[in-house]
Amino acid sequence: MMNKIVALYKFVDIKDPEFISEKIRNKLDELNIYGTILIGHEGINGTISSGIHQNLLNALKFIESINGFDNLDLKFSQSEKRPFVRLKVKLKKEIVTIGDTSINPNNLVGEYVNPHEWNKLITEDDTLIIDTRNEYECSIGTFKNSINPKTNTFREFPNWIKAQKFSEEDKKEKKIAMFCTGGIRCEKASSLMKKEGFENVYHLKGGILKYFESVNEDDSLWSGECFVFDDRVSVDQNLKKGSYDMCHGCRMPITSEDKKTDKYIRGVACPSCFDKTTEEQKNRYMSRQKQVDLAKKRNQKHIGPKKEVQNLKS
Repeated sequence: MMNKIVALYKFVDIKDPEFISEKIRNKLDELNIYGTILIGHEGINGTISSGIHQNLLNALKFIESINGFDNLDLKFSQSEKRPFVRLKVKLKKEIVTIGDTSINPNNLVGEYVNPHEWNKLITEDDTLIIDTRNEYECSIGTFKNSINPKTNTFREFPNWIKAQKFSEEDKKEKKIAMFCTGGIRCEKASSLMKKEGFENVYHLKGGILKYFESVNEDDSLWSGECFVFDDRVSVDQNLKKGSYDMCHGCRMPITSEDKKTDKYIRGVACPSCFDKTTEEQKNRYMSRQKQVDLAKKRNQKHIGPKKEVQNLKS
C-alpha cells in the first residue's frame, strides 16, 4: 500500500493555539493520520501521512475549514513504507524556531517566487542565493551557486547574517533569494532580512519540495537529493525515496559507503559521530538497538505513546 504524504504550513495569527491543536488532534486521530503538527500563535506547520488517500484529503479539508487555515501551503509526495509511526501534535512558541518572536512573517515578509520563476531569479548576476537549511541538509543537495551558512540549527541563522556585515549598498542593491525544504524557514528568514533592512528579498514558494513537484528534472538547477524529516531520510527530484539512510546515533544522513567504514555501527554511530560519543553512550545506543530489533521480531513498534499532544515549549 502506497502512503500519501503532505507537508503543510501557514503563518497566521492564532489566538488560542491550545484549543486549535486539540481539535486537530482529535480529528486526525479519528482518521488514523500519522506525522507531526506544530501549532503556535504564529500559525501551523507539519507533515502528515496516511495509507488511505481519502483520509488524508479529509484531514486537510478539516484543517482548512478552521478559521485562518484556508489555502494552506501544501506539498504532496508518497512512500512505499509508512514514513511516521505515530501522530504528534505539539504546541510551540514558534512553529519554526529562529529564536526571536519579534520576527513574524504575519507582519513583515519578503516576496514569494513561484517554482517556475525561480531559475530566472537565481541565475541573475546581482542575486545572492542563500540556503536557509542546516549543514547536514545542505551536504546532500542544494541549488547550484547557493551559499551554505553552515548552521547546525535555524536559531544560528540570525547570527550568521550579522556576521556577514552586509553593507548598506548591499542591502539596497542586492537581490536575496532564499530557499528551504518546504518554504517555511525561508519565509521566516525573509522576515528577518526585511527587518535587517534588506530591500529586495525573495523566497521560494513551497520550497524545494514544490520545486521538485513543479519543475522538470531536465530544467532543474538542483544538484543532489533533498533531506526530509521522516523515515525516508531524503527524496530525489522525482519525489521518490532517495539513496540516503539515517544514523540513529546522531540523525545525520549516511550513504552506503559510510556503512562500509569501521566507524559505522548500525543504530549506534557513523563516521560523523563515532569520535564524538563516549563508550557509555555507544553502549546505551546498542542496548536501544537490541530492543528495537527484538520488537521487530515480535512484529511490534518500539515507540512511545501512539498519539500525543505536547505542551507549549521551545
